[in-house]
Parts: sequence; C-alpha cells; structure tokens
Amino acid sequence: MNYQELTSRIFEKALAENASDIHISAGKPPTIRVDGKLVPLPDEKILGPDDTREITFFILGPELKERFLQRKELDFSYEYKYKVRFRGNAFFQQGLISLSLRVIPSKIRTIEELNLPSFLHRFTELKQGFVLITGPASHGKSTTLAALIDEINKNREAHIITIEDPIEYVFYQEKSIIDQREVGLDTKSFATALRSSLRQDPDVIMVGEMRDYESISIALTAAETGHLVFSTLHTNSASQTVDRIIDVFPADQQEQVRAQLAACLAGIISQRLIPRLNQQGRIPACEIMVANSAVANIIREKRTHELDMLITTGSEEGMISLNRSLANLVLQREISLEDALKYSLSPTELKLLLKK
Repeated sequence: MNYQELTSRIFEKALAENASDIHISAGKPPTIRVDGKLVPLPDEKILGPDDTREITFFILGPELKERFLQRKELDFSYEYKYKVRFRGNAFFQQGLISLSLRVIPSKIRTIEELNLPSFLHRFTELKQGFVLITGPASHGKSTTLAALIDEINKNREAHIITIEDPIEYVFYQEKSIIDQREVGLDTKSFATALRSSLRQDPDVIMVGEMRDYESISIALTAAETGHLVFSTLHTNSASQTVDRIIDVFPADQQEQVRAQLAACLAGIISQRLIPRLNQQGRIPACEIMVANSAVANIIREKRTHELDMLITTGSEEGMISLNRSLANLVLQREISLEDALKYSLSPTELKLLLKK
C-alpha cells in the first residue's frame, strides 16, 4: 500500500469536512472529529496494525520515529503541504500504534472572527500581568491564545517569546519580534525555557501549558517582575483555576503563592465551545474574571469560593459568568437550551437566569 497517498487522502478529506481532529487506530477506519462528534471517513477501509504503524512512521520521519520508539509516546507537530499544521500525539496501546492529530489552521483568526467577547482586546493592551485561558480539552484555548498573541504582534512593538510543546500556530512577525521555542527541539523543558526567557529581554511570554509547580512558579515571577504572561490550564472556572495553581505548591509555600498570584493576576478567561443551533460549527461561551482589588483580596484571604459571586456582579468591569454567557447565547438563538444546560456548571442557576 502507498501510505503517503493514503495519508494525503485522509488529510484532504479531513480538511474538506472542517475537522478538528484525526484519529488513526487499528480496528477502525480513519476517523475525524467534526463539531465535537467522531465521524468515520467514508470509503476508507478498516485499518490494521501494519497500517497504523506505517502511517505514523511516515508522518514522523526517521528521527522522530526513533525517539517515539524509545519513549513509547511522543508529542510532535507536522506541516502538510503548507496548507495546515497538525499537533500530533503518537502512542502505543496494547502493543499497537495509534495516532491522534489536532488540526491547526494556518490562518490565525481574530477575536471577532472567533466570536469571542470584545473585552478580550483589553488583555492585549496590558504591559504586565498574568492572563490565563482555561477550559476543558478541545475547547479552543490554544486558538484564543493565538488570537491574543497575534493581536499584540500586529499592534505593538514587543519582544514575544512563546514556549510550546509542540509549536502549534506559527506567527509571522509584524510589529513585534516573535521567538517560538519548542520543548524537546529548542529547549529541554517549560521550566528551563521560562527561566532563560527572563534573560532574553521579553515583553510578552506565552507558555503553551503550565504543567508543574516549577513552571507555574517561574511564570508568576515573570508576571510579577514586569512581563505580560499568557498561559493555559485545564480547569473549568476562574475559582477552580486559582485553587489549582495554589494547590500545585507544597503547603509551606502556598501563602507566598497566594500573595504572588493576588499581586500579578490580570484575568482569567474560561471557555467552552458549544454546538451552534441548526448549523455547522461551534461558538464560544466565555466566563471572564478581571482581577481587581476585590479579587486580589479574596485570593489573599483564602476565600476563592466567593469569586463566582464577584464575577456575577462585576459586569460593569467587563466580567461575565459562564451561565450569563450561555443564557445570552440561548436568547440570541445561537445555541439550544439543552446544550446550554449540558455545559453549565450550575444548570439550576442558568434556568433562573433565562426566566428573568
């Protein structure tokens, strides 16, 4: 079998269907994810173990293939015919090779094109602080992060350093200087790259994902010492994000971390991608917390359970709760009530909002 031809065919079909992900797994035909749903590719045969292995090895190439065989799993990026990039993860399961690919469009969309709240422009105007984009996996955090960074790139003369594993969106320098570093290729770890970045005269630092207390600690220090730091976390809300950051640290360091976070946090955006009503595609519902003095006090005084109420009552400062965002989308007939309730963290409260 010509695996180059098969791989190209899978990619072209995925792009034609506007897929977000591609799955290559033995015992199934090549499968794509469209608007959150898995769809087997029509007219493609069920893949055997040899097929999944050869497709994976073709995409990885000789050098990454050896690294994958040593580690048994591998994050990587792959560019297809200058059309699109993929963020990939190759892994073994029951001795067989499987592959998951996330589609990274070549064009970085703007805040408006992504249907994100216009308030997000404010975060790109900051000179320093810590901005976090949170939410479940596959709900557009990296895409939102790219939109914010590219807006800075277009509008400000800044030195931007990104640290990613792997590099997803490729930025083309406009007003800014952008240095993109990939963990494993350009640096040994997020923490090492973050530590080095403080000696590279950055204005803006983007950390693809904060994975441990060391990288979080350095990111906090960077934000505290006059840099604008953007990153992502897999959390469901602003209050959960604050707790997650603090809980990563040993108990004897948590008071210091609370003080640091209270001092440098600029805002938290928590988002979900919700299926649109009666049409293809998904639209974001966003919770936005702006870190004002009240937020800082709550974090410092271990009262993070009060953040949800503060967000609910902080609309004049640009804050919005996830439920209010969901309710607005229902009222605008963008999403169904059923889907809104499914993605709400408090369905009872959402129903009350819709009755007002």
